[in-house]
Amino acid sequence: MSTPAPLPTAADVDAAAVALAEVLAPTPLQRSARLSAAAGLEVWVKREDLQPVRSYKVRGAYTLLAGLDDRARERGVTCASAGNHAQGVAFACARAGIRARVHLPRTTPRQKRERIAALGGDLVEVVIGGDTYDDAAAASARFARESGATPVPAFDDPRTIAGQGSLAREVVEQLATQGLDLGTLVVPVGGGGLIAGALTWLSEHSPGTTVVGAEPEGAASMAAALAAGSPVELADLDGFVDGAAVRRVGDWTHAVTAAHRPRLLAVPEGAVCVEMLALYQSDGIIAEPAGALSSAALAHLRDDERPAPGSAVVVILSGGNNDVSRYAEVVERALVHEGLKHYFLVEFPQEPGALRRFLDEVLGPDDDITLFEYVKRNNRETGPALVGVELQDPADLGPLLHRMTTSPLRVEPVPPESPLFRFVQ
Repeated sequence: MSTPAPLPTAADVDAAAVALAEVLAPTPLQRSARLSAAAGLEVWVKREDLQPVRSYKVRGAYTLLAGLDDRARERGVTCASAGNHAQGVAFACARAGIRARVHLPRTTPRQKRERIAALGGDLVEVVIGGDTYDDAAAASARFARESGATPVPAFDDPRTIAGQGSLAREVVEQLATQGLDLGTLVVPVGGGGLIAGALTWLSEHSPGTTVVGAEPEGAASMAAALAAGSPVELADLDGFVDGAAVRRVGDWTHAVTAAHRPRLLAVPEGAVCVEMLALYQSDGIIAEPAGALSSAALAHLRDDERPAPGSAVVVILSGGNNDVSRYAEVVERALVHEGLKHYFLVEFPQEPGALRRFLDEVLGPDDDITLFEYVKRNNRETGPALVGVELQDPADLGPLLHRMTTSPLRVEPVPPESPLFRFVQ
């Protein structure tokens, strides 16, 4: 696709905001004492996790649907999704009175399927098929061609971009009631709809605002597109931050972002997990991984991105659709990122007392074994064990490694990039 033209305008965002005001109340903008103290800045959190669908995605979906003419409304719409976008479309269809067919891969959790059906009611047909999002997208595209239904893209459409941009306008209006200007806006970036919408409106109405995009380190598709000069497909994709793990950004979203060239930060998935736990334990907020991207990026702001007194930094908590069963992995990734969790391959002599000597002579008094997988070989003098060790302080790692190297045991650290490390996670 060639560079789209014309690009969405601030007037498009204003029109979207007016339409959205009929169906959505503004989400809270809350000052975060924890983040403000940590960053040494005035930090506020935009709570898009408190949308009816627990995600900002409803803004773009409703804006697109509200602009359809009568003929398009009669034909209905279709989309493919594995989560937040489908819930936004279902909510929007119920409010706009438009029928939709939503295609989901079989891997979509049951609770999300049920939530989509509940939000859309009789107007939304949920179709399950295929093993991946790409399978669902192909089925949705095929249905659109055969039926004439209007596709509702998750991010790559000027109407979607305009709807997402309403969030930036809302933030500026809410800060004004506090006597504050928007100095820096930190936006999570997946396909690029939200950052494109924010840049579109802020460039005209708040040109002094610095916009910073936070991408997952394992899915930095917008940075790749800007470097290449056009959207490109990532060869490798870490899908952990599923709400922002996009292999290829959109043509429209890339064009808008390239016109403004904001700085993009690649946030390690482990740092996202640390922030998810802090939001939950300190602030009582349940955030999905993509929802914690912006606040996890705060520590990496440059001096020129730190606003002057009288201005605020706003981070977007973009969604709260997190599956509770994922918290074990979240805790694991957080501990590894903080240097508190380590794995080792240990060759134990197959003789009585070998494990006791390891505990007494190698482990420190505060070190804790969290995993011990031992394979005994009857025809060998040693047996390998995969050992997970949790430390009380990252500084304890040096002494532990020293004791390992001076012990008679053969010990091999398992680095995070090792395939074996992925197995234990």
